[in-house]
Parts: sequence; C-alpha cells; structure tokens
Amino acid sequence: MSDQLTKRDADYAQWYNDLVLKADMAEHSEVRGCMVIKPHGYAIWEKMQAALDGMFKATGHVNAYFPLFIPKSYLAKEASHVEGFAKECAVVTHYRLKSDPEKGIIVDPDAKLDEELIVRPTSETIIWNTYRGWIKSYRDLPLLINQWANVVRWELRTRLFLRTAEFLWQEGHTAHATQQEAEEEARRMLDVYATFAEEWMAMPVIKGVKTASERFAGAVDTYCIEAMMQDGKSLQAGTSHFLGQNFAKAFDVLFTTKDNKQEYVWASSWGVSTRLMGALIMTHSDDHGLVLPPKLAPVQVAIVPIAKNGEQLTAIDGYVKPIVDALRAKGITVKYDNDDKRKPGWKFAEYEFKGYPVRIAVGPRDMENGTVEVARRDTLEKQVMQTADIAEKVEHLLQAIQDNLYRKALTMREENTHVVDSYEEFKDRIGQGGFFMAHWDGTAETEERVKNETKATIRCIPFTGDKTPGKCMVTGNPSAQRVIFAKAY
Repeated sequence: MSDQLTKRDADYAQWYNDLVLKADMAEHSEVRGCMVIKPHGYAIWEKMQAALDGMFKATGHVNAYFPLFIPKSYLAKEASHVEGFAKECAVVTHYRLKSDPEKGIIVDPDAKLDEELIVRPTSETIIWNTYRGWIKSYRDLPLLINQWANVVRWELRTRLFLRTAEFLWQEGHTAHATQQEAEEEARRMLDVYATFAEEWMAMPVIKGVKTASERFAGAVDTYCIEAMMQDGKSLQAGTSHFLGQNFAKAFDVLFTTKDNKQEYVWASSWGVSTRLMGALIMTHSDDHGLVLPPKLAPVQVAIVPIAKNGEQLTAIDGYVKPIVDALRAKGITVKYDNDDKRKPGWKFAEYEFKGYPVRIAVGPRDMENGTVEVARRDTLEKQVMQTADIAEKVEHLLQAIQDNLYRKALTMREENTHVVDSYEEFKDRIGQGGFFMAHWDGTAETEERVKNETKATIRCIPFTGDKTPGKCMVTGNPSAQRVIFAKAY
C-alpha cells in the first residue's frame, strides 16, 4: 500500500489526503463538504472520546444534549457572536416538501417556518437560553455541562478531518458565581486538553492566549493549545474561552447571591473536534502509512500466523492462545488474524499501513524455539522474543513506542522553532515553515499587515517562555514579550 502513497516531501497535502483515504479512515461524501468517517477512523475517535470524557468527568463535568436547531433570534442576541458565525451558518426556512408534476419534488412554499432555524454552528446561544431556567440561586452554581455533538459550519474549502462542513466535537459550557471561578475553569480545561494531547496523542503543544482578532466570537479571552505538524505548519488543537458575562447578559441569566443580590453569572466554553484526527495523522505518520500512539490505537497488537497448511495453522492457534490471553489480561487490545483468505505478506502490509503499533508473526520455527517475531511500527524494527513473560515485554514496548513518538515530535518542533528580530529575516524564512518567536507591538494593524504580507498569523501569546520585553520586529515599537507566528491549518 505504501507504494501507492505520495511521498511527504513531494506533496505533503496530497500525502495527507492519500493516507486518510487509503488507510480507510474517512472518505468524501456525496454531500458537498461533508465526510464519511469509516470504521477504522471512527474507532480512533472513540478512543479519543473515551479518554477525554473520563477526564471531563474527573473534573466534575456531566454530559447533556441540546437541540441541533437554534432559532435565528437567539444568534442575534450577542452581537460579536453572530458577526463571527454569520457567514458559516446553514439556515432551515421550510419544514415540508411536496411533489410538483413539472418540477418534481420542491419545497412547499406554504410550509415556511414562522422563525428560521440555524443548524448548530456552536451551542452557546441555545444553551444559555436554557440555563436561564436552570439557574436561580448561588446554590445552582457552578453548572458544569458538556455535550458530544455534531456541528455545521458551511466551509467553502474543505479537507478531511481538518475542515469539513459538518464535524463531530464536544463543547463544554459552564456557569459560575464569580469571574475568578470562570477564568480558572477556562484555564483548567485548557490544561486538560494539553494533558490529553501530550499523554495520549503523544503530540507536544504550546499553551497560550489568542490575540483579540483571533478570539472566539463573543469571548473575553480565548486560550489555545498549538501543535506543529511535520510540514512546519501550526494546528490549533483545542480552545477554551472565558466568556465573561456576555452570554448571561444577552439571555438574562441572573442568580441570587448569598447576600441576596441579583447578579449575572460568569461563563466559560471549551471544545475539541475531529480535527484532532488530522493532527494525529500529521504529527506521527510517515511514507509507509499511518502511525498511531498505542494509547489511541484501536488494536495495539496484531498477531499473524505463518502456516503452510491447516495442520500447522491449528498448531499455531494453540501456541498463540495463551499469548493472546496474557496480553488481554494486561488490558492490551489484540487481533489474532488467522483468516486464511489473505496471505501473511498482505496482512503485514495492511497492519503496517493502518498504524498498528506492534505486529507479531508466529511460524513453525517459533513454536520449536518458544519465540515470536515482534515488529514495532514507529521504527519498523524487528526482534525475536522468547514467549516467557511476553505480556510484560509487549506492555513495556508499547510504552516505549508512546514515549518515542512524543520525543520525536518534540525534537521536530524544537528544531523548527526560531527566534527572529528582523522583519526582513522573518519574511525570508517564514516560507520554510516552523514557529517563529518574535516581538509584536500588540496592535491589530501590525498583526494584519504580517498576515497580508506573509500569510502567517499570531498563533498565540505563550504562557511560558521568554517574557523579556523588546521591540516589535515590524514597527520597532515596544513589545511586552515574544509571540508565536506561523502559517497554520
């Protein structure tokens, strides 16, 4: 399969598209801009969901579900919010079709909705309209709600997982009695995202705050995690927003304080989406196909028997059974592929291309020697192992692969992070890709100029790193600290 894959250094965008399609992760739908997530891709998303859902619940959140359709008047209640999403909204205007002898099936003009409905681009408005009935007193706070859902944003240019008209995500929406609590919540959930990215996805990220022009529509502050892909572009992997009292005021959500006063509640919202699937692919995969961190691989170990006849296969089945049992007892997901419709060579290529972290081959000679042949996907190295304590050996190998993928990605990011002080140098080098740490004078005008002239944006103002004041690389005006510029997905 890998010989059908465009090489990364030849055409990175085509390599990505080839890989998503040929690894059976997703395909384009007949519905423009939408995708079909295939079982292999969806199994990875399910692993992501399960891990994140557990982390949300560990921090006190519970799941709920809100309607897909939002009355248009709701969106209009928060001015900056509607301005931010207006161009991406899909609108339902009628509720019935009818048959026409000349035109076929048409929209029934008599079935026009009294109020048009927006197909959910995000749920702040309908959720805060609902919260008005749920929140009356300080005793009702904090309200910590998450939902797993689909959303629609009518994108003109789409790419599988990275940007589609419909995608899957989770969105947290919380209400608090104080500004401090809401800000702490937004930062806490950003930390959750960063932990998930680094410990589960093996993808190093930088945490920071967005500039005013890059904020979520309706937010006071937007925090983000930014990751570097192999081509040097940045990918925003998750965002968390401090919403202040904007939505509470728009939807009249007040609560009675302990002092018996009426105050507007404070809010946060936060979300990650199937865009993480694209991030996973572009962080680790290679010219041989998909590479998956063991923690997110639907199948961590594939075992392939090499037999010349049915008698040998039966013998290998018996030899492998205690190995499979021992691995599963460790919580390791295993597929023993003794299906005789495909040859071992085809299976090896298939599991390598689809990113299974560990592949084990077993033949007659292994049974004689009490061994198995073990191949790791990240380095493509093979070794012969004794079956004694094989479960412990594979468990350690999976952790080694997880750690190696993170170290490799971190090294790549460090090697492609540059400190620049001159705008001329910046313009010369930005086309090579990477993160550029540069001083910025804090103005939207300078930010827009850089974007127009180089197509690079400020990815974030990082929380950590060099905080030394300096001079803006563009204007020479004072700068509070270096920010991260990069081209981005």
